[in-house]
Amino acid sequence: MRLRLLYHGHCFDGVASAAVFTRFYRSHVDASADVAYAPLLHTAGSLFDEAMFDGDENAIVDFKYSPSGRLTWWFDHHQSAFLSAEDEAHFRADRSGRKFWDPESKSCTEFIARVADENFGFRDDSLVPLISWAHTIDGAFYESAAQPVELREPALQLMQVIENVDDAFIEWVIRQLSVRTLEEVATGAEAQERFRPLLARHRETLETVRRKAAYERGAVTFDLVDEGLEGFNKFIPYYVHPETTYSVAVTRGAYRAKISVGSNPFSPRPRRHNIASICERYGGGGHAVVGAVSFRPDEVERARQVAREILAELREGFEE
Repeated sequence: MRLRLLYHGHCFDGVASAAVFTRFYRSHVDASADVAYAPLLHTAGSLFDEAMFDGDENAIVDFKYSPSGRLTWWFDHHQSAFLSAEDEAHFRADRSGRKFWDPESKSCTEFIARVADENFGFRDDSLVPLISWAHTIDGAFYESAAQPVELREPALQLMQVIENVDDAFIEWVIRQLSVRTLEEVATGAEAQERFRPLLARHRETLETVRRKAAYERGAVTFDLVDEGLEGFNKFIPYYVHPETTYSVAVTRGAYRAKISVGSNPFSPRPRRHNIASICERYGGGGHAVVGAVSFRPDEVERARQVAREILAELREGFEE
């Protein structure tokens, strides 16, 4: 049996979801399954094609729904889980008992673990730390903005690795997490060798954001396109501007120009907007507290214009 497992790429929750689903699948369905992994990213244009679903069974975890007849398993927890109303109707008509959605779950990893336990009787206590950290990381349940920026815990160091290394090593991490504990993988030589140079780069990015970020009326914004920075730790804005409620940033990589929109979980003022709903209007999505919009790499000026529109909406009616 060959399982094709598609997961949210360069994302701790996506990687943890893939590892937990692998353990569940090998325990519940086929212990000797050959699992082939592939990352999915939110990009402008079509997200799926039928060639992706090349397994005897095919699964998507922590990513949008596909109505493909070849999709066997699906788990997601994003508000923006469906590309169209037709896709949502297709999901709701499914009677396989193998496709699940819960936008209230703070992480897809914990959602998979809960469904595997309640619906299929699968539980593995050695996965508890991985599930717990996925909940903390994807739900932003940190002690402070300093915790995810200073990266002292091994799980957060592995998060930094997952967000910045190539797909081949991320696949290695998934395979390791499917048979070893989070602590063993995160503190192992392979992960730590990759983390050390990333930490130095992360500190440089921190200083770049500190220099470029501008705060006004409840929102901080910055543009990293000219610096060639494809991504950044999303808690840096709240570390350098703890007074902010929202952040809006523009970046560009090889595959997309991206607007990242977030809300500060440690803000002195409550969040007043659903960020996923805002991003959905521009073809993006996410959660109520964090989201993104993707454009083609050559659409930087369009991304900048949309970022200004989103900023204006977030700042409207702001009072100190």
